[in-house]
Amino acid sequence: MTENNFRPFDSALDEGTALRRLRTATDGAEDGELFLERRSSEVLVYDDGRLKTASYDAAQGFGLRAVNGDVAGYAHSTDISDASIRRAVETARLAIANGGGILADSPLPTNQKLYTDADPITSVSFPVKIETLREIDAFARDLDTRVIQVSATLAASHQEVVILRPDGTSVSDSRPMTRINVSVIVEQNGRRESGGAGGGGRVGLDGLLNSADWQDKTREALRIALVNLSAVPAPAGPMQVVLGPGWPGILLHEAVGHGLEGDFNRKGSSKFSGMIGQQVAARGVTVIDDGTIPNRRGSISIDDEGTASNKTTLIEDGMLVGYMQDRQNARLMGVAPTGNGRRESYAHVPMPRMTNTYMEGGNTNPADLVASLRDGIYAVGFGGGQVDITNGKFVFSCTEAYRVENGKVGAPVKGATLIGDGATAMTQIRGLGNDMALDPGMGNCGKAGQWVPVGVGQPTVLMEGLTVGGSAT
Repeated sequence: MTENNFRPFDSALDEGTALRRLRTATDGAEDGELFLERRSSEVLVYDDGRLKTASYDAAQGFGLRAVNGDVAGYAHSTDISDASIRRAVETARLAIANGGGILADSPLPTNQKLYTDADPITSVSFPVKIETLREIDAFARDLDTRVIQVSATLAASHQEVVILRPDGTSVSDSRPMTRINVSVIVEQNGRRESGGAGGGGRVGLDGLLNSADWQDKTREALRIALVNLSAVPAPAGPMQVVLGPGWPGILLHEAVGHGLEGDFNRKGSSKFSGMIGQQVAARGVTVIDDGTIPNRRGSISIDDEGTASNKTTLIEDGMLVGYMQDRQNARLMGVAPTGNGRRESYAHVPMPRMTNTYMEGGNTNPADLVASLRDGIYAVGFGGGQVDITNGKFVFSCTEAYRVENGKVGAPVKGATLIGDGATAMTQIRGLGNDMALDPGMGNCGKAGQWVPVGVGQPTVLMEGLTVGGSAT
C-alpha cells in the first residue's frame, strides 16, 4: 500500500453520518451505494525529437445512487463533504419517490487482489521517464535510415475507490494502469507509411521502462511500417479471412461482446436477446469474459458496485449460456450479477461492461489455417471500426493484412476493411488455432459516453462469409 492512501472517512467524512445519508437515499429502494473516488493521471508524449506534451491531472469526487426497478436516481459532486452528500440524497430520492422496494443483499466479500497497490506515477522519477522516451526516439532512428519521424507516449494513472453500501459494509480498491506506445513513419522513394505498437496493463512502470520491453515495441512498430511500404491495394468482395491471434479479438469484442451485455438483452435491443440455450456460433467456439486475470488492462478485483470480478462463460461450444451483468440488470432478469458493473468515474452510473473478453483456442496449427485459404485475406492487425449493437453489423479497418492465394501468403495489402455482422460471422467460423493470445494491453471501450479499459484475445481464426472492402481494380 502507498503511504497516502485514499481514506475519505478519515479525512473528509464521518462514516456514520455518511451511512445515515445513504440509508435515507435508499429507503424503499432495491439497491444503491455511495461511490467515492480519487484519481490521478500523467501522459508524456515525445514527438519528433522533443517533449511535445507533459500533462498531469488529479480529481476526486463521489456518486450517490438509489435504484428501484429499472429507475435509478443518481447525483455526483467533486466536493466530498456532508453538505454535498445531503444535497445528493435529495436528488436521488426524486427518482424513486416513495420506493416500495426491498433492499437487495450486498455483494459477498472477497480477498481477491489482482494487481499492485502502488501508484505508478510516483514510482519512477520524471527525469527517468523523459530520458526513456528520448532513448526510444534515438533507438528507432538508429534501427533504419528510412525512419523520418518517431512518436513515443508514456501514460500512467492511479484510481482509488471506496464503496459504501446501505448495510454498512464498505470495500475499496486501488487500481494502477500503465502503457507505452511507439509509432514511426518511414519514407522510401517518396512513399510514406506508418506503424505502431504498444501495450501495458495494471502494472508498475519499471517493467515498461526496461529497455528490452520498449525496444521490442519499437522494433514491432518499425516492422509494421516497413510492411506497409510494400503493400498493394486490397482486393474487394466476399472471401475467406484468417484473423491473427491476440489484438484481432477486438472484432469479437465489438461485433459480439457488446451484444452479450445484460442491459441490451433485458431491453431486447441485442441480436442475442432471448437466445440463452440456443446455438449462436459454430461448434467449438467458446467465448469468455474474465476480469480475474492478474495485471491485465481489463481486470478488476471488484467491480464498481463492489461485486467480486468473475470469469463468466458467455458462449460454450457455440451455445449461448450467459450474459454479462451488473446488479440492476441481473435483478431485473432474475439472475446473479457477474461482476461486470463498471463506470468511467464517480460522475457516471455503473452499467454492464466487458473486462477481458476472449475466444478460447482450438487444436489446429495456425499455419494450416492459412494454408487452407484458396483466395482470401490474412488479417494480423486492426485499427478503428464501427458496429451497430442492434444488428451486429460491423466494419473494421486492417492495419496489417496479406493476400493469400492457393495457401501461399503473398504481398501485404493496404486499405482493407472487413464487413459483416457478428451473429452471422460467429456461425461461419471454420477453424480455431492452438495459439490463443491476449492483446498487449492497449484497449479502451466506449459505451453510452463512458470509456473503460478492456482486454481482448483470440486464437488464429478462419472465417467464411466476410466481405473485404478494398481499392484494387
